[in-house]
Amino acid sequence: MSAPKNAFIDLITKRRTQYALGSDLPLSQAEVTALIQEAVRQAPSSFNSQSSRAVILFGAQSKRFWAIVMDELRKIVPAENFAPTEGKINSFAAGAGTVLFYEDQDVVAGLQKQFPLYADNFPVWSEHSTGIAQFAVWTALAEANIGASLQHYNPLPDAAAAAEWKLPASWKLRAQMPFGSHQGGFGDKPFMDDAERFRVFG
Repeated sequence: MSAPKNAFIDLITKRRTQYALGSDLPLSQAEVTALIQEAVRQAPSSFNSQSSRAVILFGAQSKRFWAIVMDELRKIVPAENFAPTEGKINSFAAGAGTVLFYEDQDVVAGLQKQFPLYADNFPVWSEHSTGIAQFAVWTALAEANIGASLQHYNPLPDAAAAAEWKLPASWKLRAQMPFGSHQGGFGDKPFMDDAERFRVFG
């Protein structure tokens, strides 16, 4: 049975991984910034902790981040095998910008102290919070016809990025989202059989 018509489902269906990014945007830099900020602001978090943080990089600043990633990868990827890696990082740097998603560990520690019964859960719930924030931003960008993908090169660039942009020591990098104009299409997205994924009772 197909799902009933739903505007939200339409939005998350539009959200796809875009690796072919360009530097042109359908919105101004200020509008994109406001969009990302509001998406993070409205993303739910456990105990309304609001532990998610975002660093929004445009233009040369975004390219600088991916240069840091490239430098770190050169230390661990053999030179003779580096070409595919270089091509992938360059594709991210070709976009208009990058969102760096962080979780503030001081917030997590504070909640652990305030609610010791749930202390073991707060780091897990923090990961939930950043995932929701990432999804919210990605979907908001997709609705604005801005392509994006979600990357996880942390912890390789963590120290250099924190030094470059003078970030608080309590901020822990969790993901990176390069974004920009769509320079390519999308293939079919396969889905596993519903019978293997869902159970409905009652």
